[in-house]
Amino acid sequence: MQEGLTAEGAGLAGDRVVAVGSTARVLVAAAARALRGVDCADLGQAMPLSRFTPAPESVRRAAAARAAGRVALTPAQTAEVDAERVGRWIVDQYPRRRYAGVVLGSPHAAAVHLAVALGVPWLPAAFEMTVHWTRGAVDQPRAALDHGAALAARLLAGNPDLHVRQVHCPASRGALAGTTVSLTARWQALPLAYARFLADRLEPNAPLLLVRDARTWPVQDEGRGHSFQLGCPSSGLEPVDFHPDSHALRQVLRSAGGDGARWEPPEVSAAREHAEQGVEVGFEVGVRQWAQRRRHALHQVLFPQPAALSAATADLYRRWLRAAGKTGDRLVVECGRLLDPWQVVRAGMVPYWCENATRRSVEGVEWWLAGSEPFSSVDVLPESPGMRSPALAGLPQWLAVAAFGRRRRALDRTAARGYPVASVPTRRATEVLRGQPYDLPVPPPLAVDDALAGLRDGGAPLGLAVF
Repeated sequence: MQEGLTAEGAGLAGDRVVAVGSTARVLVAAAARALRGVDCADLGQAMPLSRFTPAPESVRRAAAARAAGRVALTPAQTAEVDAERVGRWIVDQYPRRRYAGVVLGSPHAAAVHLAVALGVPWLPAAFEMTVHWTRGAVDQPRAALDHGAALAARLLAGNPDLHVRQVHCPASRGALAGTTVSLTARWQALPLAYARFLADRLEPNAPLLLVRDARTWPVQDEGRGHSFQLGCPSSGLEPVDFHPDSHALRQVLRSAGGDGARWEPPEVSAAREHAEQGVEVGFEVGVRQWAQRRRHALHQVLFPQPAALSAATADLYRRWLRAAGKTGDRLVVECGRLLDPWQVVRAGMVPYWCENATRRSVEGVEWWLAGSEPFSSVDVLPESPGMRSPALAGLPQWLAVAAFGRRRRALDRTAARGYPVASVPTRRATEVLRGQPYDLPVPPPLAVDDALAGLRDGGAPLGLAVF
């Protein structure tokens, strides 16, 4: 074993390492439950702050920082992270049986809905961590870079097969960007835990489907395994909005308790690198080589924007449900962590996932609905981001989405109450969907060839690449 590497079985448990509430963590939990025929009723909320909704903004920020600090790693703990142990923690959540395939790659709920329709697991190509930044400041990205680089060096000493992408984004993380740093650990090779899982659990000739987020963002990368990204595509803003002269940036910093006068962005080394949710080339190569050696087919899906995969998957679900004799006429619009794949299948509903509550995300579902055959009912679950931002959709825009329903038009009142500063747990989606009528039996698993054909047909006009 190389000096500095973590011994197998040592290190922090995956449950402690992977950020609570991070998209990939929630999606793995939801997919594993769906494959067991279980909903997400037990998925709660790491930072229940609803009681602070009427409080002044400074009080809400302080409460959020304290809650985040309770679940974040300490700087010393980054040296105890074992990425292989994280991989084992992920695969161990799935039922021990043989599968007709697997979906891997970037975190996107439509990929999980696709995996559930196929009856196969979903495995992420990366995992997110949050680490304490004791004397941090939301308006000092250079200091964030320095702190993050030191943390990444500790992490990489024991995990050389990772690339660490640090994201400093007050627009998506609010005041938390000044108390913790966000590190996305991307595997640069197929983890041994994944390779063992595939070898043990896949049926002969079962296909692999790699889903990749093709969005790009300016990045500073000095080639040491750590890169820095100021802002992110999911913020709903553009890279230029993080320039010191940006009016949007001043609004964001004011809301997060910062001062635009202190904002000094680091230099950029690459204007268009894959953003934080992208898949490392080494991971894709590792998956391809494993598939070739074992004689499994590998298919890939690249999406230019999350809305493209959401729309194509929703169309695919409608076709799948109708082929099973169901109406495919009831839609649920999920958002962020408000989702429940098992309840969607149980109720015979069509799922469309919005990455978050930004105007860009909501406009995506509006455009898709405007060009789709009408739905008899539309249920909308807007996830409150817990902060204010100039990029967020207002409740009237969410109501406009619900208005596409011909008979039922429902915007969840609990999720909307206190929007955008309050928040609700993932299980709120379960509570809403449990109220939908049962539409059993569940359709037989979708065939991979049918899924790929449907994604090609529905996704090509939206820029989705399937090969």
